[in-house]
Formats: sequence, C-alpha cells, structure tokens
Amino acid sequence: MKILWALPVVLLLGGCFWLTPDKQVAVPTITAPNVAVGSAKSPVGAVPKRHGFSVMAIAEPAAVEVCPSPLAEELDAETLEDNLILSGTDQHPPENEGLTLLTDEMVFDFPVVENEKVRYFIDYYTGSARKTFTRWLQRSERYIPFMRKIFEEEGLPQDLIYLALVESGFNDKAYSWAHAAGPWQFIESTGNLYGLSNDWWRDERRDFEKSTRAAAKFLNDLYQRFDGDWYLAVAAYNAGGGKISKAVEKYDTRDFWELTRGSYLQTETKNYLPKLLAVLTIARNPEEYGFDNLDCLAPIEYDLVTIPEVTDLELVAKLCEVSYDEIKALNPELKRWCTPPGADEYELRIPSGKKNLFEERYAQVPPDRRANYKRHRIARGDTLGAIAKKYDIRIDDIVDLNNIHNSRALKVGRDLILPLHQSYSQLPVKEMKDDYVRSRRKTYQVRNGDSLWSIAKRFDVGEKDLRVWNKLGRSNVIRPGQTLMVSSTGDSSPSTAKKVATAAKPATKSARKVVYQVKPGDTLSDIGDRYSVSTDRILHWNNLAENHVLRPGDELTLMINDEQRG
Repeated sequence: MKILWALPVVLLLGGCFWLTPDKQVAVPTITAPNVAVGSAKSPVGAVPKRHGFSVMAIAEPAAVEVCPSPLAEELDAETLEDNLILSGTDQHPPENEGLTLLTDEMVFDFPVVENEKVRYFIDYYTGSARKTFTRWLQRSERYIPFMRKIFEEEGLPQDLIYLALVESGFNDKAYSWAHAAGPWQFIESTGNLYGLSNDWWRDERRDFEKSTRAAAKFLNDLYQRFDGDWYLAVAAYNAGGGKISKAVEKYDTRDFWELTRGSYLQTETKNYLPKLLAVLTIARNPEEYGFDNLDCLAPIEYDLVTIPEVTDLELVAKLCEVSYDEIKALNPELKRWCTPPGADEYELRIPSGKKNLFEERYAQVPPDRRANYKRHRIARGDTLGAIAKKYDIRIDDIVDLNNIHNSRALKVGRDLILPLHQSYSQLPVKEMKDDYVRSRRKTYQVRNGDSLWSIAKRFDVGEKDLRVWNKLGRSNVIRPGQTLMVSSTGDSSPSTAKKVATAAKPATKSARKVVYQVKPGDTLSDIGDRYSVSTDRILHWNNLAENHVLRPGDELTLMINDEQRG
C-alpha cells in the first residue's frame, strides 16, 4: 500500500458566543474571513448583480485526472520530507539479506530478526532520514496507547502497531494514488469488508480508532490464512493475500526471505518487512540510536457526545470553547464542516473534560440553528432565483459564499453551499475540497483505433512505462473502454511523466550516496556534468521543483556510480 503525504489544513474562524442572563445560549455570530486558506482560489472579484438565468450545461474534458489535488502545490517542507522517506525513492538496500539472526525474543512479542537488509534500514532511519523519523516517533506517541489496547483486545502482537508508521508515518490524512487512505492505508474495497464507510461526508478509513480496529482484524485474518506465519501475513498486508499465495506457489517456499530473491514480488513488498523490523529495533530502545529528548505529542484524550441531528462543527467548537481545528483533529473521518446529514445519534469526539459544558449549551440551541448550511447540487433548469426561493435565502448570499462570477455559466452537477442564516463564513466552501494529501496520476480511457504506441506518443511517455504502470507485462493488447495510467506516481503533467520515470530508476549495485554542498556559482547542470547524472535525477532525488534556485551551502543528495564519476 503506497503512501503519500500529509498536509495540515489551517482554517481561520471568527465570531463569538455568550451566555444571556437567563443562561440561554445565543447562536454564534460568525464573520467571514477574507482569505481561503488551503485553497488555490484567487481573491473574489466583483460579482455581477444579474441573477435568475437558466443553468448552462458545460461539457467535461475528455482526459480524466484521477485524484486531482489542488493542495499538492502547497505542500510544506515537512510534508515533502515525509513523502520522500515514505516513497522509498532514495532507498537502495542490498539485494540479498545475508545471514539472518533471531534477536532476543523476550524483548518483542513479534518475531524480530537481524540481517543486512534490516541493518540497512536501521542505518537509513538513523542516518539520512533521522530528522523525518524523529518526527514520526514524536507523532506516534499520540496514538500508540490506544492502538496497543486495541491490538491486545484483538489478540495480536502489540509490536505490530508500528506498521502504521511504515504505512503512513502515523498520518491520518495520508492518501495514495491507489486510493488507499488513513493511517493504515486501506483501499476502499478492503475498508468496506472491515466495516469502514466512505462517502462524500466522511471517510472512516481516517478514523484512527475504527481503522485500527479494522487493521487488527485484517491482520488477524491474514495470520490465519498463512497458517500462523506473521512474516507472510505482514507481506500480504502490503501486496495482498493473493499475491503472496501465488509467490509461495511459484517458488515452492514459505520463507519470506527466499521469496524476495525472485522477481515476482514488487520492491516495495520486499522492503516492507525489513522496514518494520528496523522500526521495531529502534522503537524498543530509541536512546541507543540517538533518539533521546524526543518532544512527543501527548496521548490523545477525548469525550464522546451523541449528536442527534446534523450539526456544524463550527458550533460544536464554540460551545466547547476550543478551535474548529481541534474538533476536526479529533474527528479526522469528517471531510466536511458538519456531522453527516441523515446520521442520527452520531458519536462525535470533543476535548476531554468538555462533555458536560457542551451538552448543557447544545440543548439550549434551537434545532433549526444547529446547521447553518445546506449542500445543493445543481440540476438542469436550476436558476439562482429558484434555488433562493426554495430555501428562502438571498441570491446575493449564494453568490458571495460560493464565489460565483458568472451566474449564466454555472456547471450542472456543481455543489453549492447555501447559507441558511445571514451570519455565515467561508469555512464550508473551503471544506468542499477533500483535505487528503495525495499523489496524482493521470488516466486515459482507451478508444477505438488506439494503440499503446499512439497513447504513449500522445502523453509523451514510453510504451514500456505504460506496461509497467498498468501491469501489462509484455503485452501490447488494449481494449476500448479500458482505463490506463498515463503518468507516474506523484506526477500529473504529461510533459514531466517521462522525466520522473527516468529519474526513479533504481541505482545499480555500485551506486553510493554522495552529499554535495553547493558552492557559489554552482548550477544543476554543472553538478550533473561533474557527477555524470542528469539534472532530472538530481531534482527527483532531492524532491525539488524544476525552477528551484540553488543557494551556496545547500546540500544535495546524489546517487553516484563510481565508474561514472568524473
């Protein structure tokens, strides 16, 4: 399960609430912030005061982009560092694990061994990846206590909770190009099998408690499937049970290390267990590896309250006297600004110690003031005037809240946020976009007359790349209606897909890492010529944009073949 990225969403809130002399709660007055934080939208311009025109249907483009991510361009430095480590692009462990030795079983409740591959990842996490790994260790303490409890209840080795670090760095917003989400990186179909719902309003794969319970059950099922072999079960969590079963049959062995010597399993799966073993070795005694004085996050604590009907989280935050972000952080499964409509008796987490305060104040809020917004999907024939009349609201409020510049060119199928009361903020509009931090891949639906060659030429990629991305093997056979990946992981631009694919090629056995310190007058081209590597690879290894400006003192990671170095 490939992972990508995590991005904190900062939302600005205004307003206040107060207690009247008879202890009745006045509904919060909410002011609209001027900046849409976390959005790629430009500032709102002048809105024409012409309304009531029929909606025009606007055709969609033929090329479909899976997982569009306006947030991807706004990733902070920490997220970029996380992505680099999780993606494994700069990891080159030895092909053979060498001599494997069993460590002290009394220390772990999961069978931990040591060999060259495990030692490679111990050195990696304590060396070049130390800064990022430190952050993961600090983040993990927020979740480990309750995860241990769940795994103990499910009868699993408690050490297995560190799979969440290997999967996502304990990030509930992680989302991969394969649509795996949450700290345990469930794809939707597997999540459904284990009771995790996903719709427009919520994604329970991101619920740290529910997803941990589901992961424990999934791991237990894999453990039973592979007759009590934890190594095969862990590998299957990454590659799928069917893939590991076929590998066992193909190579006629149940030894994980022997399975990794063949070419059938992906590199990601081959490295998955060694990463876990390295993480466990470090986590058991972090001080020994230099991870001392960690500034760990406090374990998560909360109270559960039952919400009888759809309610704005903004209101919940104000009644609890905390920030909106704090309520969202405690309920990462909620993708929008409110509890899911239609979900009666919804259990919501609020900060510990706030339950009595919240329940007393919430009971005093009239039911028709608990939800200040409504979602409306535009249909053919809709007009702003008709919508405003239907919901008894002002046209100007619809226009202003949704940043509508041309009321005659609204798109059928677009979602509008309707302010049910005159005091409203831009927050729901910001929450219309998912806050997953994901990789992006462009797809193409095969048409009559297409060939692999013509598609490769159209998207400026290689035919071999298309075979690899779509697992076609050596076949050139494609059929009309088939959906093909036409860009590499993390890239949405056809013009750069080939470059990234080239840069991502694994280094040869003789490759070694060189950290180069930029000197005055250096350019990427000069450095590339000096070490016989392309500038594209330098950019890729260091996760830099094409227009990145080098500064003296910057450190660049280079993977150099000694025979190529000048």
